[in-house]
Amino acid sequence: MAANNKQKLKLLAIMRMLQDETDSERGLTMRDIIERLEAQGIEAERKSVYRDIETLREFGLDIATYQRSPVQYAIARRDFSISELMLMVDAVESSRFLTRRQCDALVRNIKLLASDRERALLDKRIHVAGRVKSKNDSVFRNVDAIHEALRERRKVSFLYFKLGPDRTRQIQHDGKPYVLTPVKVVYAGGFYYATMYSDSHEGFADYRIDRMHRIVVTDEPATRNELITRHAFDDAEYQNFGRFGGDPVNVVLDVAADKVDIVFDRFGDAVQMGAMGKDEDEARVQAFVTVRRSEQFFGWVAGLGGTVKIAEPCWLVEDYRAYLQGLIDQL
Repeated sequence: MAANNKQKLKLLAIMRMLQDETDSERGLTMRDIIERLEAQGIEAERKSVYRDIETLREFGLDIATYQRSPVQYAIARRDFSISELMLMVDAVESSRFLTRRQCDALVRNIKLLASDRERALLDKRIHVAGRVKSKNDSVFRNVDAIHEALRERRKVSFLYFKLGPDRTRQIQHDGKPYVLTPVKVVYAGGFYYATMYSDSHEGFADYRIDRMHRIVVTDEPATRNELITRHAFDDAEYQNFGRFGGDPVNVVLDVAADKVDIVFDRFGDAVQMGAMGKDEDEARVQAFVTVRRSEQFFGWVAGLGGTVKIAEPCWLVEDYRAYLQGLIDQL
């Protein structure tokens, strides 16, 4: 490249080195900047670099001057802090619907928002327990297709599969495609779900988007009716075992007082707590929660080995006992 053309890149070169090599803790001196420019074949002298830094400030870059010996220049404030970038990386790493390849690509893009020093910190990833990665890389395409159908108010056609014991795809619905009206897309429990309306069943059903295959936005207009119009997102459907059971149930749990964190971790910090009756063990407390009756809820209680017990309603206690007896009978 001709020397004159390289000079035109000086402003961009300064911006790039400040973005890559500086942050709130580390800056570049004037000598550092000039040496890096010369290494790229760009001639520079102090006054022109000062002018370029001022131009970048006018452009909107938050370039700070650190009064050190010697003076240093740095981009002190970025769109995201290192802590925020770490949260993004770990959210991506722990997303079960992403393949390893998709995960690595997203992490690389997130790291572009950091300085070189911060990128090294991001490489030291926090361990997130239970990182299970999908082997299906179509989830983004499927989500895009459903959003397109929602936007264009059209139905979607897709095959739906479950995994067999040998990990092969078992196409449902007798191998025929579903043709349904998409209602909403929800992210819950590490997966994307699509709520669909079926004309033939006159009702709603949820489908895991990473289990959809050959999804197509059809030319058929989406169904519009009062049921769909009134259908609203319900948090309870996607938390507290909501995807696995029937109607919501108000439950009183008997919890070991020194283990209440288990309940807070599962149901959130807003759970109401109360003391047990006067004749009860002071080492235990009551927790008031809303769940959906399901084997998953019973399994969660059983797995805590008496730390958490179901106190009320009585009929749910009896259902739980029947669930436990059923497990014993299978031994």
